[in-house]
Amino acid sequence: GASGLPGAEALDIDRCLAVGFTMFTIDPGDHVDDAADAANPSVLQASFENLPWQALESTSADCQRCYLERAFMLTDMKLEFTEETLVRAAVKYGQAVAHTVKLYRYLLQEAGEGQFELEMSVDETATPTSTAEHFFVASELKRLGVKWVSLAPRFVGEFEKGVDYKGDLASFEESFKQHVEVAKTLGPYKLSIHSGSDKFSIYPLTAELAGELVHLKTAGTSYLEALRVIAEIEPDLFRQILAFAFTRYHEDRASYHVSADPSKVRKPADLSDGELPALLEEFDAREMLHVTFGSVLTWKDGDTYRFRDRLLLALRQHEEIYYQALQRHLGRHASPFKKS
Repeated sequence: GASGLPGAEALDIDRCLAVGFTMFTIDPGDHVDDAADAANPSVLQASFENLPWQALESTSADCQRCYLERAFMLTDMKLEFTEETLVRAAVKYGQAVAHTVKLYRYLLQEAGEGQFELEMSVDETATPTSTAEHFFVASELKRLGVKWVSLAPRFVGEFEKGVDYKGDLASFEESFKQHVEVAKTLGPYKLSIHSGSDKFSIYPLTAELAGELVHLKTAGTSYLEALRVIAEIEPDLFRQILAFAFTRYHEDRASYHVSADPSKVRKPADLSDGELPALLEEFDAREMLHVTFGSVLTWKDGDTYRFRDRLLLALRQHEEIYYQALQRHLGRHASPFKKS
């Protein structure tokens, strides 16, 4: 359209505004250049010169003037860019910044100042966001007039769907501390932890280091809790869903960051009814059940849903049991962030 936005993205924003959405997450992961981390200096330099400088309202020379040969003081640390750090950060995230600015300005034009909140996410990328890269992204967004409430870097370690954090907690703590410094210095804005469900081992750390500057994004865990309840009250239905999940996992996992191995998940025939709920505590089973939820809820045999209606009916009939399970599980997410 006239805004210079791809039609589909403008349409998405229009639809969301029309029904009253006020929180928008821009995820320009497709515009992040993951190859920048390993590219050699001459390739990097060429990519740097070819960034969309017009959209960034800058030039390669201006960018270097802005960041090189100066120290940026954060609360408890000093940040300095070498030419390589800067060029790498710009090549990796420059196009993502340009894309975010374009979407933000379209939102501003359509909704008006103060009528929405913006989050920017670069978490679904292959390599972690360094402190310098986070600083570069945030200061570029700021320079271009973007206002945002939270930013999701790609943290160190693995944030797979529906399971606890995989990685070294000491490294996570050290790097998270630095991300907090950037967020306080250039904001304050919240650090958003995407794929944040079930990451119980890092909640106390993040609460202690960031205080109120945390946005924990959870999704899908209410479905897993629903399956836990189904396993208890309708074991036959759960067995059918589990069998179906085996057939769908390889296709459905494509858009998720998961590593479950279905060969490690016990088959329905090998489990007694009493053993079914415990599957929801097992890493491989949990991920397999998690990412197949779309297929489970939409699969039709002719005109009838294979599972959806039976699943929803069972939850309605046992609403209190389901609510108790949700309260227990989501409570475990929220309690580390409570102020004492």
